[in-house]
Amino acid sequence: MTAFPSAGPAGTCSRRPAAPHRRRGATLTAAVCAVLAGALAGCAAEDPDAGTNGVGRLPADKIQAKAQTAAHGAGTVRLSGNLVSQGRTYKLDMRLGPQGARGELATKAATFQLLRVDGALYLKADAGFWAREKNADPSKNDGTSVAKLVGKYVKVPSSDPVYKRFSGFTDKDVLLGSLLGLHGKLTTGDRGTLDGTRTIRIAAGQGAGGTLDVSLEGEPYPLRLRRAGDAGEVRLTDWGKPVQIQAPADSQVIDYGKSITLGD
Repeated sequence: MTAFPSAGPAGTCSRRPAAPHRRRGATLTAAVCAVLAGALAGCAAEDPDAGTNGVGRLPADKIQAKAQTAAHGAGTVRLSGNLVSQGRTYKLDMRLGPQGARGELATKAATFQLLRVDGALYLKADAGFWAREKNADPSKNDGTSVAKLVGKYVKVPSSDPVYKRFSGFTDKDVLLGSLLGLHGKLTTGDRGTLDGTRTIRIAAGQGAGGTLDVSLEGEPYPLRLRRAGDAGEVRLTDWGKPVQIQAPADSQVIDYGKSITLGD
């Protein structure tokens, strides 16, 4: 006689429950997969260069070269902060373009505006500034009184010491060339953020030769410079943004034609 499997309730056939060792094996496999998946996800999350422009993977000298190339390739930039130049501390806020610049400089005793259009440099200051000017006189040799200089753009001759001293603050390539060259052996420093932008820091001489924070997003622009010897800190922003630079109206210009020496 042929044997049939016994029927369970409602006439269904009964099935053997899964063997305990099979259940344990499946559970162990699932646990291992979960651990591996978590580990892989953790590795991806810990990659500091994920989603960046990749310069963080480069040695410090390559990062500096990339930053310099990006800076010189941009048409415009805004520089703001403090610089020590020729023994004087200047607070500056300058917008620089390929054909000139405009902005403001301030010393301990004076504040004045600078405007350069092509090769012409203009300086605009208040009465206090002109009164403190070393060689100031209520009436210059050309008969121009201090009062008449207020609110005017004084065109500075290219042969004047003032032109030589301040034209560099209005020349993008000259200014960036002097600022972006760190002094000493370069090393890669910490990653961070600056105004919401991820950055990588490079340092010269373990920081004694200056530091530079470079963008890890988009173009590797330099975003902050700390100069060696506490010679100032500068922020570099608005890369590539339009800068309106035009010569002032003739009625607003005084062509000094004489040597101007600024006060301390």
